[in-house]
Amino acid sequence: MKNHYIISILLFICFVGLYQEGTGQDMNYSQYFSTPIYYNPAYTGINTGVRARFLFRDQWPKLPIPYKSYFFSADLGDRNLPGAGGLGIMVNSDNPGHGMINNLSAALTIGVRIPITEFMVSQIGIKAGIMQRKVNWDDLLFADALDEKYGNIYQTSFIPSDANKVVVPDFGIGGVLQFITPEGNASGNIGFAVDHLFRPDVSFLSTGSSPYPRKFVGQFDMVFSTGGGNSSSTFNNGAGDPLKINVGAIYQNQADMNSLQVGLNLLKFNIYLGAWYKSTLTSLPNSAVALVAGYRYTFYENMSIKFIYSYDLQISGVLNGTGGAHEIGLVLEFDKLQIFGGGGGGGFVPGGGGNRIRGGPMECPNFY
Repeated sequence: MKNHYIISILLFICFVGLYQEGTGQDMNYSQYFSTPIYYNPAYTGINTGVRARFLFRDQWPKLPIPYKSYFFSADLGDRNLPGAGGLGIMVNSDNPGHGMINNLSAALTIGVRIPITEFMVSQIGIKAGIMQRKVNWDDLLFADALDEKYGNIYQTSFIPSDANKVVVPDFGIGGVLQFITPEGNASGNIGFAVDHLFRPDVSFLSTGSSPYPRKFVGQFDMVFSTGGGNSSSTFNNGAGDPLKINVGAIYQNQADMNSLQVGLNLLKFNIYLGAWYKSTLTSLPNSAVALVAGYRYTFYENMSIKFIYSYDLQISGVLNGTGGAHEIGLVLEFDKLQIFGGGGGGGFVPGGGGNRIRGGPMECPNFY
C-alpha cells in the first residue's frame, strides 16, 4: 500500500508540474507503423481510399497503477481534393496516475500532395486540434498526509485549484518523401515532423506555467518485395502474394527524452511477424524488444481488416519487472473507396500537365 502511494505521488509530479514549469512526454506506441498520422500528419491520405485505425496499449501491467492508452484515427486519400492529398481525424487518450489524471487530444489533419516524378512524391501535413488535461483532486494523496507507521492519517496542507480541467489548442506540422523503384519491388518513405508546435500551457494553476514540450520525430521505412511489382491481396486473401519485408526506424526527441526504435516486419500469406528494438537514450537508459504478430483478412476486393498484437519484452533498464506492455491494433482498409470521385486516382506523369493515371505506382499500399 505504501508503494502504491509513493508511485501515485511520483506520477502526479511527473505529469502535472504544479509549482514550477513542468514537462511531459507523449505516449509512444510500439506499433508506430499502425498509427502514422499520430507521429506525422503528412501521412494523411498518402494512399488513396479510407483507412480507420484503432490501437489499445496496456503499459506496465504488473504495477498496481494501470496505465492504459487508446488511439483512433481515420484518413481519406482522394486526388480530387484541393491539394490532391487527404483529410484525417485522430483521437488519443491515456490515464497516467491511477486514473487521477486524464489526457485527451483530438485533431483534424490535412495532407497536401506535391508530385515530383512518376516514382516519387512528397506530402506536407498539418495538424490542428485541442489538448485536454483533467485531474481529480479528491483522489490525490500528498506526502504530508502520510504517517510512516499508520499511512494516510493526516490532513494535507495542499489547497487544490478551483480548476480541474485545462483545454488548449494544439498544432503540428510534418513532411514526408515517398518513393518506389520502377520495377515496383522496393519502396520507402522518409518523414520528419514537429508536434506541439507552440508549446501549449497545460498548467492547472493560474500562477504557474507548464508549457508542453515540442516533440521532434524522424522516420525512415523501406519495403522490399521478393516477387516484384505491387502485388496486393485480392479476394483470394493473398495466397499468391510475394514475401514482403519492412525495415524501418523512428527517432523521437521530447524535452529530455530521446528514444529510438529499429526493426523489421515480415508479411506472407497475410501473416505478420516482426521484432523491434526500442531504447530510451537518457541518463537512465531502458531497452525493450517489441514482438509483433498479426493477420490480414480480405473480405472483399480492396477491402481488408488487419489484427496486430505486440508485446514489449523488457531486456534492460529500470523498468524490469513492470510487465512490459501489450498493444492491440485493428486496421480497416478500403483502398478504392471514392467520396469525391478521386479515390482511385494514381500516379503523376512528368510533363503531362498533372494528369492522373488510375492505379499509378505511388497509390499502391506498401505494407500497413
